[in-house]
Formats: sequence, C-alpha cells, structure tokens
Amino acid sequence: MKRKIHLVAAIVATLCIAIFFTSTLAVELFGSEEAIKIVKVLVVTPGLYILIPAMALVGGTGFSLSKNRKAQLIGKKKKRMPFIAANGLLVLTPCAIYLSLWANSGLFDTRFYIVQGVELMAGATNLILMGLNLRDGLQMTGKMRRNTSI
Repeated sequence: MKRKIHLVAAIVATLCIAIFFTSTLAVELFGSEEAIKIVKVLVVTPGLYILIPAMALVGGTGFSLSKNRKAQLIGKKKKRMPFIAANGLLVLTPCAIYLSLWANSGLFDTRFYIVQGVELMAGATNLILMGLNLRDGLQMTGKMRRNTSI
C-alpha cells in the first residue's frame, strides 16, 4: 500500500509542476494579462494546496520505503530529494506567491519577469530531477527496464 501511495503522490506532484510550468509558458506566450493573472492565482490556490501535501507524502513514504535498502538507485534518489525539496520550498513556493500577488495587483514589471524566469528555471530543474526519480523508482520495481546500452 505504501508503494502505491508513494507512486500516486509522485505522479501528482510531478504533474502539478508540469502543469504549472506549461500553463505559465503558454499564458506568457499567448495569453492576456488577465489570463496571466488567473494562472498565477491558480498556481497558488489550489495548486500549492495540492502540490505541498503530495511532496510531503512522496518524501515520507520514500524515506520509509528506503529505510532498509541500500540499492544504487535509492542512493541516487536520496541525493536528489533534498535539492528538490529545498528548490520547492525556498525558490518555487515564494516565487509562486509573489508572482500571484503581483499579477493580482497588475504589476507586470521587470521584477515580475525576473522572478518569473527564476521560477521557470527552478521548475524545469525540479521536473527533470523528479522525472529521474520516477524513472529510477520504476526501474527498482521492475516496471521499467534499465537501459544498459549507454
């Protein structure tokens, strides 16, 4: 049961970040200021209210599942997780909150777009790292074969 919770929470968290990332890019490229405002507000509420518990579940269940295991892939996942968590809590969450507040106030200035760039870079980084963790987890459970040709 714990593995299923871990998998579902990991998928939900990864999808949240992917949705935040792609909606931000799409609305910045093709949307109006009103559309940007809506996306920025939705990323915070309900977005963070879904993402943060999902990330906590991923971390907690992952830690519990890996307690007695020493596999190489677990070691890789354990090295990535502190960076993913720190990036999420110290960069992505504050960026999302400030961007939401500024967009809601109509403040689309240089500061907004600098923070937006930081958020996009941090989001892309977390997506890559979470994708690697998902891949390694699927390999450990045998649901995905390791590519040994590299």
